[in-house]
Amino acid sequence: MQVIGLTGGIGMGKSTAAAAFRRAHIPVFDADAAVHALQAPGGPALRPIAAAFPGTVRTDAQGRRVLDRPALRARVLTDPPALKRLESIVHPMVHTAEEKFLALARRSGARIAVLDIPLLLETRGDRRVDFVVVVSAPRAVQIARVCRRRQLDSAQIKAVLARQMPDAEKRRRADLVVRTGLSRHHALRAIHRLIQDLRS
Repeated sequence: MQVIGLTGGIGMGKSTAAAAFRRAHIPVFDADAAVHALQAPGGPALRPIAAAFPGTVRTDAQGRRVLDRPALRARVLTDPPALKRLESIVHPMVHTAEEKFLALARRSGARIAVLDIPLLLETRGDRRVDFVVVVSAPRAVQIARVCRRRQLDSAQIKAVLARQMPDAEKRRRADLVVRTGLSRHHALRAIHRLIQDLRS
């Protein structure tokens, strides 16, 4: 089974690329969705998060732990040591979920599987894949997308971008760069061409 690593900075169009793989009936592991599941009400990450960051987890009427996402975001985004502490809690859990996903994909007979991981290159996840796809767009397009879709202020956007590898370096390390700033059709055509090549 060939494992594709899909990555790119915030607002670069990674979700569009991942959706194209899914439409081609290729299983996709969404690392962001895995994080949200771990941090969902009653999720397994909440107990250690509550211990590490008091005041960011509360108990709801059903007695479940519930994450206060804005409070946690405010605590870690501009504090690198705090962010590292959070990552040390969450990343091993996400990696376990990824391993289960790949095992299931292999058992189901999949020839290709995709790991959609925002920090793939930053965390050396490219060592676990056969092929790296980086989605990229001009900086102005990226910022406009982030402002439109995310509830982040300018300081938080800068903090997110600061912890991500520069786009030029990601493109340099990619096996394929999918440019999403030109048009949706252009980006999807590049992905469809890759899928055809991998299947042939």
